[in-house]
Amino acid sequence: MAVPGVGLLTRLHLYAQRRTRVQRPVLRLLSCPGTVAEDLRRDEQPSGSKETGFEDKIPKKRFSEMQNERREQAQRTVLIHCPEKISEKKFLKYLSQHGSINNHFFYESFGLYAVVEFCQKESVRSLQNETHAPSKGMEVAIPFRSRFFNLKLKNQTSERSRVQMSNQLPPSSKKLFEVLCDAENIDDQLNTLLKEFQLTEENTKLRYLTCSLIEDIAAAYFPDCIVRPFGSSVNTFGKLGCDLDMFLDLNETRSLSTHKTSGNFLMEFQVKNVPSERIATQKILSVIGECLDNFSPGCVGVQKILNARCPLVRFSHQASGLQCDLTTNNRIALTSSELLYIYGALDSRVRALVFTVRCWARAHSLTSSIPGAWITNFSLTMMVIFFLQRRSPPILPTLDSLQTLAELLLKEFFEYFGNFAFNKNSINIRQGREQNKPDSSPLYIQNPFETSLNISKNVNQSQLQKFVDLAQESTWILQQEHLDGPSISGNQPWGLVALLLPSGASRKSLGKKKSRKPANERIKVLLESIKSNRTENFTDTNGKRQISTQT
Repeated sequence: MAVPGVGLLTRLHLYAQRRTRVQRPVLRLLSCPGTVAEDLRRDEQPSGSKETGFEDKIPKKRFSEMQNERREQAQRTVLIHCPEKISEKKFLKYLSQHGSINNHFFYESFGLYAVVEFCQKESVRSLQNETHAPSKGMEVAIPFRSRFFNLKLKNQTSERSRVQMSNQLPPSSKKLFEVLCDAENIDDQLNTLLKEFQLTEENTKLRYLTCSLIEDIAAAYFPDCIVRPFGSSVNTFGKLGCDLDMFLDLNETRSLSTHKTSGNFLMEFQVKNVPSERIATQKILSVIGECLDNFSPGCVGVQKILNARCPLVRFSHQASGLQCDLTTNNRIALTSSELLYIYGALDSRVRALVFTVRCWARAHSLTSSIPGAWITNFSLTMMVIFFLQRRSPPILPTLDSLQTLAELLLKEFFEYFGNFAFNKNSINIRQGREQNKPDSSPLYIQNPFETSLNISKNVNQSQLQKFVDLAQESTWILQQEHLDGPSISGNQPWGLVALLLPSGASRKSLGKKKSRKPANERIKVLLESIKSNRTENFTDTNGKRQISTQT
């Protein structure tokens, strides 16, 4: 069965190919044998020097290839709870008895943990065969052979040293403001924010390993199942500390059950039948939830939320420190992740803009980790993509215009949505245009693959108005000449730091307290100021563009 939305993704790249030859390498991200995109890729001529420069910035792997490689890597990996202090050299020497180690790193969650990737899967089985179930005294251990181990030292007085640990959390607000203020300009601030917040290689490995450990549990009932991460963990827009969304993919199990004939005989499995696919999903997740709660080490706080529009099991994976949501029959979500993966691969500045807008929204409490009427990060990302499609000239899906744009896009994004007619228009990134709203929802963003659904249906009018007010205010802030770079005194907030200061709050920023009026009042004052002032542009003798305001 064809995956929903693949036709759209293929047309996206065909459109990009017509616009400019520079975009041809993007086809490699999606093209599969037998598709039109693959035919175009096969017919490509050797790239010129201009194309080669872009190819260096574009991942050579398709989304499916990346996912498969990460999953295979996770299957060769183990998670080990270690003593507080341990000799890294002796630790690796001990594990090397079971085979060559490809990679490893340490991190802290509820204790010290090591992620160790062997070169061969056989090394994992060798380690499991040498491991025994612990003795718990009066308690009885459930004998589950997982790839999550606990290491103890026989000789507590042996030489020990503290290992270097990988960071799995985003920077604090104080540290973020410090590094942003040390930047040279706003463009540099955008790239710095992206670098500080984006998922690290180690964190990405930990997420795939967590999915692989959950897959081991589910495989007891569905031997050919795959637990796939989706959303922020894989679409290149995830930040450190974000939740891990995963879905139980039973497509491989179903494909093995397709009709195979031998002469006049047809063999089928005996199965349970239920009235609907939703009921089947609820039953499957209910059983998997029970297994996670009772048998899976490290899984705590398991909740079975089976009556939601998309049934799920929510739990905390204590060892990785990740909050997890497990669904099934959710291939649309994976396809949406692939779409964002492609957009994020076009140019790093797209990701930098998304990260900045998300960080701005969280600083002003436009988004929240708690479900409610707030705008979600996914909705914000779709709004950024839509803005880049609608901008004149358009930024997505072409690559040419991305060469010299960064700070300008941030200001224009706020300006665009600060003046968007949310009262009558909806956002459609499938066609890249505004449409009349089909209902009275304050914010209507069409799901690109299930076009009858509004992904921002939860947002109420007050939250939308707060977004608009802050977007208008942020436009004005970025237009101020004195905020384009650090102040002479070095203690004034500028650029992104000025944007990230919460509205309506008095707080210390870089050693100086700054009180701000509510957004509506400030915007009113600014508009009156604009009406009463006359602004003209001129160029100085050095050719630098400056702004002069006369009363």
